[in-house]
Amino acid sequence: MRKRTLAAVGAIVATVGAVAMVTLPAQAGTSRPSPKARELARQVLPAGDGWAATGTGTTGGSAAGDASISVARNRTDLVAALGGDNTTNATNDTPKIIFVSGRIDANVDADNEPLTCADYADPGYSLDAFLAAYDPEVWGWDSKPSGELEDARVRSTKNQAAQVNISVGSNTTIIGLPGSQIRGMNLLVKGVDNVVLRNLTFEDAYDCFPAWNPTDGSAGNWNSKYDTVTVHGSTHVWVDHNDFSDGNNTDDTQPLYFGRPYQVHDGLLDIIKGADLVTVSYNRFFDHDKTMLIGSTNTVGVDVDKLRVTVHHNMFANIGQRTPRVRFGQVDVYNNYYRITDADTYEYSWGVGVYSAIYAENNVVVRSAEVAVEDIVYNWGGTVMTEIGTLVRVGAQPPQTVSLLDAFNTANDPDIGTDAGWTPTLRPGPITPTAQVQRLVSKQAGAGRIRV
Repeated sequence: MRKRTLAAVGAIVATVGAVAMVTLPAQAGTSRPSPKARELARQVLPAGDGWAATGTGTTGGSAAGDASISVARNRTDLVAALGGDNTTNATNDTPKIIFVSGRIDANVDADNEPLTCADYADPGYSLDAFLAAYDPEVWGWDSKPSGELEDARVRSTKNQAAQVNISVGSNTTIIGLPGSQIRGMNLLVKGVDNVVLRNLTFEDAYDCFPAWNPTDGSAGNWNSKYDTVTVHGSTHVWVDHNDFSDGNNTDDTQPLYFGRPYQVHDGLLDIIKGADLVTVSYNRFFDHDKTMLIGSTNTVGVDVDKLRVTVHHNMFANIGQRTPRVRFGQVDVYNNYYRITDADTYEYSWGVGVYSAIYAENNVVVRSAEVAVEDIVYNWGGTVMTEIGTLVRVGAQPPQTVSLLDAFNTANDPDIGTDAGWTPTLRPGPITPTAQVQRLVSKQAGAGRIRV
């Protein structure tokens, strides 16, 4: 994606007027967050706030004792706070609260010194050799790479994965202090229950060794491995008031190999493999391509009756696709603000996948005239979707009520049905009128905007 919109995101917020940036305070000169910050870190998901409020609700580490409240300033601290061993931390279900302070980079050694892609590369791998061996003019277009060089790439990927995939256990709250950042990390919420992620800035979970697949699409594609956050087979997860982006390492800065972008990023927040009961609220997603995948396979199996997700009051700015793309799940998408201004990189917003049931209500879209309104919905094999109350504005023109689903159906065959077959009930209060969504989300969404 294009870096010029990093400034544009700030400009979007600035247009709504000055906002008091009241965030999590830390006591000066001490290693412990203030009592006010500690109180905030014990907040739980409000009753009725989306699918994650179902049943036992989502409380994260709110029950943590003083000994299980810590501050992480680097990767080593974070792994220690999560349990001490990244290979087993997912089994640590002790209630815990972890404050993130400063910048935590996953690509560092035990002394917090930077690691580069060369440090992960297997002795048998080099990019130049890989490009020479698997050039489609040499290898062909009909099969994926195989052989010694591909095996060496896979071993290199495993080396990086062991470093950047950080496992989170059940009953955990991770919350950012002012100015904090998590960079180059895939926070892996896998096979656990009851996790809260708040007030965090996630940037640039880059893959050093993207995989080449000449059979992916008509011209082949490079595919990368890491998300900034992956919710994999987990339940009761609340992702709230965070920033997600590629930082300064945007995909438009990458080279072309075999005529295709060497894409080093995957998702920002993917919810997959039977994950269920997730609420995604008041976040900002920007300067990225593949953003939020809900369901990773068309195969009927573990995802059936799962992938129930609520996505509300989020900003999506300069995003290429997947906001979200859905398979199987009943997904409530309401009161979100979409800013779609780069027609060169934009693909679609709502991906209607197999057996999906998206219920989209009172969302606002600001688009450039070059972005066709019929392109905002995309059919990935789904058959139904409900859409109510969408406002669309082109540039500075007055907003208009537009059915994006009707626009898609007018331009495409077959039609997507207009009734998703369910009506959301898990909302914490009255839904925001669409005319107020842009201003409200611009003021309140993102890291640094939780009011104490």
